[in-house]
Amino acid sequence: MKEPLLQGLIAAPFTPMNEDCTIKTEAIPAYADFIAAKGCLKGVFICGTSGESVSLTLEERKNIAEAWTNAAKGRFKVIVHVGGMSQPDCVELAAHAASVGADMIAAMAPGFFKPASVKDLVGFFKPVAAAAPELPFFYYNMPSITGVSLPVHEFLAEGKKDIPTLAGVKFTHNNLMEMQQCINLNDGEFEVLNGFDEILLAGVACGCKGAVGSTYNYIPGIYQGILDAIESGNLDEARRMSKKAVDIVDVLVKHGGGTRAGKIFMKLAGFDCGPCRLPIAPCSETELAKTREELEKTDFFKYTAV
Repeated sequence: MKEPLLQGLIAAPFTPMNEDCTIKTEAIPAYADFIAAKGCLKGVFICGTSGESVSLTLEERKNIAEAWTNAAKGRFKVIVHVGGMSQPDCVELAAHAASVGADMIAAMAPGFFKPASVKDLVGFFKPVAAAAPELPFFYYNMPSITGVSLPVHEFLAEGKKDIPTLAGVKFTHNNLMEMQQCINLNDGEFEVLNGFDEILLAGVACGCKGAVGSTYNYIPGIYQGILDAIESGNLDEARRMSKKAVDIVDVLVKHGGGTRAGKIFMKLAGFDCGPCRLPIAPCSETELAKTREELEKTDFFKYTAV
């Protein structure tokens, strides 16, 4: 069996912003150091949901991609999300990602005018992947955001015929039957990356070798603990570590989910990524204090302590 392109934990970084919500690319080298210092992170998945991709301009996304590929310095892999609503924009972003030295690209389905069939989705992605012919391409499946619920295993099977670089899927969904169908397709031909942080334990049990998550930015040690416990055959310990993650994600959900609350959590973890761009509402000092209080009842600060 071939070595996976991606295995272990891959963080989904937030896009650093100034208080006026302009992009703060000068913060990315320090962010890259923050990621590298965690020790257990194998890569970054940039300009995805956590990175507020659809709220950014093409030029901003290019600048962010270039900053991350430069800052990574071979310490970890850089996967650039190039998805969007406009196919020509996606093609342009894919070509740019290749030109600046990205390791891989990924794209979610367009979520306004949606593909009605697997054939339509393949047709949308074909020129995008072709614009970066040397880079592995991952489908970013997240039906809760895109509203596109086409069968992923069918997309992989059909897509490979027209997209030779199709390597797998970032599976951000809780349909574990479909996840297993993707993992088992053609004797494990495709890589399936677990996408919901709080079900990493289940994803690994299904057969995922890699995982992409926003909470890996600040508490990767908890998730590495899950992986280590599974590797050693200690399922009780894996469950115990998973509960720690679930307790923290529960607070995350109360404050707006991965992107909005994630930036609040990053500030509390010691790396301020600034506010989110509207329409995501800003965080008040009162909410920040409340979030800290809630997180103190979890193991958050134990795992974010420097």
